[in-house]
Amino acid sequence: MSEPLPAKLRVMSWNVHGGIGPDRRFDLGRVCDLVARHEPDILALQEIDTRGRTPECLAPLAGLAGGGGHLARAATIVGPDGDYGHALYSRWPLTDIAIHDMSHRRREPRSAIEARVWIGDRSCHVVAVHLGLAIAERWMQARRLVEIAAAGRDDDLSLMMGDFNDWFPWRPVRKSLAAAFAERTRLRSFPAWRPMLRLDRVYSTAPLLASWTDPAARACSDHLPVIADISLAGMVSTAGQVMAEESGSRTHQGPARGPSRV
Repeated sequence: MSEPLPAKLRVMSWNVHGGIGPDRRFDLGRVCDLVARHEPDILALQEIDTRGRTPECLAPLAGLAGGGGHLARAATIVGPDGDYGHALYSRWPLTDIAIHDMSHRRREPRSAIEARVWIGDRSCHVVAVHLGLAIAERWMQARRLVEIAAAGRDDDLSLMMGDFNDWFPWRPVRKSLAAAFAERTRLRSFPAWRPMLRLDRVYSTAPLLASWTDPAARACSDHLPVIADISLAGMVSTAGQVMAEESGSRTHQGPARGPSRV
């Protein structure tokens, strides 16, 4: 029997600026400490940079994968002294992982990480992104994201999160994704010291219960993280249905307790 679903899912997206804070010091330890305070179930990190350092510099991030290695990483720039890219972490195993090339002509290489997370016996389609700075490339990337999002139509939940770099009034990404996702965050996340732009977002097909940033992140990066709690009330698992039926047939035992957060 599958384990009961948690009542909510906590997700987090953060551009960590290569692990370098305003003090110009490389310190992934403080990045991990801040992430740990929020306890996300699914986490997307952008601008993970090992160039000029040994691979061991990423050791502090290992614990973010829930201790089970639930990680998908996309290196968009690879050099002789390291690489640069973004990653998707999950409390539960990731399956069907795909790295989509989102690069546009001679612009900086970009990619999207697509994966499926199984929460009990329910599927969650997740896409983590870090889009380009030029308008033309974001138009192209927005069209590709719509295609990728379509792959999650049959899943119980679909999410897309990351640094969308979408700040102009016509907002090609936001308009393109509006039909695919009923909910999105609306938080100002950049620059961290005085947030004005909504670059970092979480899109969801399920209701957002709450969303927030953490000003303490100013010591770690030039972006603030975006954290959101997503309702799983509409995703009743097979185990949850069985538990509810059993509880209903035993009226002398009182109401069943709600599922605990995993």
